[in-house]
Amino acid sequence: MERARVGARVGAGGGSKKGHTVSGHIGIAGVSPEGAALFCQSLSRQFASAGKDAKSWPRVTLHSEPFGLYIEALQERDWMRVGALLRRSAEKLAGCGASFCLSPDNAVQHGIHVAEVGSPIPWVAMTELVADALVEAGCKTVGIVGTRLVTTGSTYQTTLGLRGVQLLAPELDEIDDLDQIIFNELIYGRCCKASRERVGRIVRHFADRGCEGVILGCSEGPLVVTPDRSPIAVFDAAQRLAVGAVARALDG
Repeated sequence: MERARVGARVGAGGGSKKGHTVSGHIGIAGVSPEGAALFCQSLSRQFASAGKDAKSWPRVTLHSEPFGLYIEALQERDWMRVGALLRRSAEKLAGCGASFCLSPDNAVQHGIHVAEVGSPIPWVAMTELVADALVEAGCKTVGIVGTRLVTTGSTYQTTLGLRGVQLLAPELDEIDDLDQIIFNELIYGRCCKASRERVGRIVRHFADRGCEGVILGCSEGPLVVTPDRSPIAVFDAAQRLAVGAVARALDG
């Protein structure tokens, strides 16, 4: 099934018994529990900023397969298994009435290509929305904070390269430290002062290397990097996905 594009029409979400028209129905395929929770918070804030009556906000359904199954599949770079897990969530979400689905987890974005095959509802991809935001901001060179899989793989490299944006990966020692911080702290919703300071130094190093912005390529990124403490523009991938999801749902 072809990936959904923001701005395309979606099916009606249905009205309530009291006559309020609900805009649409967003399906979330959760991976990291902490990341999914932060994404739901971001969605709520986007709904509020849209200026719509809260009674007409889109419906949201979250489904998640066991986190450990994703970790195992990702460690083995088994994208067929990742795609199958995502597709299982899509099937559950479709059964709940979702018009489209998405995943706020950066590490599984490659798996969406597999999940789209046979998916009962369309998917919205995070990487294209991030690319749109970077191009709109006029950024030519950006860094990325995330796991080893995301920072050294082609999750963002290809999409951004095709849009004329150069992506710089962290240095090797920085990649090691980010991996430790994300898997030992952030996915559990915690971050010690030393880890926060280390990530801050990595972001400042990106600025020294000529980056105009940094992508938060892990859904728990806001726990350690905030715009007010960054010397360069911060592009939270999950937040960009929330903006796109709300725009799509309200368009329906």
